[in-house]
Amino acid sequence: WQLVESGGGLVQAGGSLRLSCAASGFTWDDYAIGWFRQSPGKEREGIACMMSRGSAPDYTDAVEGRFFISYDNAKKQAYLQMNSLKPEDTAVYFCVVEEPPRFRTCTIPNLDPNYWGHGTQVTVSS
Repeated sequence: WQLVESGGGLVQAGGSLRLSCAASGFTWDDYAIGWFRQSPGKEREGIACMMSRGSAPDYTDAVEGRFFISYDNAKKQAYLQMNSLKPEDTAVYFCVVEEPPRFRTCTIPNLDPNYWGHGTQVTVSS
């Protein structure tokens, strides 16, 4: 299996970035996919997730209304569209998968990934 993130970089506050995650090698086409992030000195936090077969996405309060997760099942690509970025969004962003999924819908509190990408750095300047 493999999760490869791309799309990170440096952006000014108020700007946008789109992260991509290429997923490959999973046994079944049924898993929870999402994004975590880790800022310096802080624990990793889940910020967005959804089911690979389609479901209402879930977001943490800090990004609700600004970030949007999507998944192209044909391409096996997940995306995180990040708008209205703030300096506090600066972090390493990780694509994650929970396979097999324990629930039929994905919620941030219940997401327990067993696969992680290596992460991509997002830096938001003020």
